Amino acid sequence: MINKNILLCVMFALVSQLVWADSQEASVKKLLQPKVGEGAVIESVVKTPFANIFEVKIGDELIYTDSEAKFIFIGRLIDAQSSRDLTQSRLDEMNRIKFSDLPLDAAIKSVKGNGKRVIAVFEDPNCGYCKRFRKTVNEMKDITVYTFMYDILSDDSRIKSKNIWCSNDKLKAWDDWMVNGKTPAAAAESCASTPHEKILEIGKKYKVTGTPTIFFTDGSRVPGAIDAKMLEAKLASIK
Repeated sequence: MINKNILLCVMFALVSQLVWADSQEASVKKLLQPKVGEGAVIESVVKTPFANIFEVKIGDELIYTDSEAKFIFIGRLIDAQSSRDLTQSRLDEMNRIKFSDLPLDAAIKSVKGNGKRVIAVFEDPNCGYCKRFRKTVNEMKDITVYTFMYDILSDDSRIKSKNIWCSNDKLKAWDDWMVNGKTPAAAAESCASTPHEKILEIGKKYKVTGTPTIFFTDGSRVPGAIDAKMLEAKLASIK
C-alpha cells in the first residue's frame, strides 16, 4: 500500500504546481496587455512545453511571449524535429466544434451512394469557389453533404437563398444554380420563413468568416474549396 503521507505530499506538490502555473500565466497576461493595446483582448495565456515560451490567444490568432513579456513572437511555432506546425495544430484544436450541435434541419441535404461519409458546408450562393466545390462533391461517391446557405457576400445572396429555400425541390434548385447557372424562380409570397438568421448566428458562433467552410464529423474544419483528392484524404483520416 502507498504510504498516506507520501500520497499527500505528491498531491500537495501537484496542486502547488498548478497554482504556480496559473499565477505565472496571469502574470504574463497582466504584463502583456498594455503592450498589445486595449483593443486586443487576451483570451488566454498557456505555458508551452518549451522553456519560457507562452502561447497567447488574441481573437482568432496565436502569438508567443516570454515570462516577462519582454518579447513578442508573431508567426508559426514549428517543431524542428518533426516539422510539425504546432501553431496550426493548436488553432485546429481551438476551432473544433461538436458536429451534432449543427442545426442540420436548416441545411439542404444531399446524399450520394450510401452516404456514410458526412460533411457540412457553409456556402454563399454568389461564391465562385463554392460553385467549384459543389461540382467536386457532386462527382464523389458515398457522401452526405449538409449545405448551409450562408449569405454574407451581398443582399442578392439572401434573395437567391430565399428563392432556393422556398422552391419545391431545394436540392435541385441549389444544384441548378450552383452547378448549371440556372437562376432560381422567385419565392412565393406565402413563403416568409427561411433559416437565414439562424445560419448567420451559428456561423458567427463558429467563427465562419469565409465561404466555403467545410466541417467534418470529428469537429475539424477546412476553410476554402479543396479538390476531390484532398477531400478524400481528409475523410479517410477521420475515424
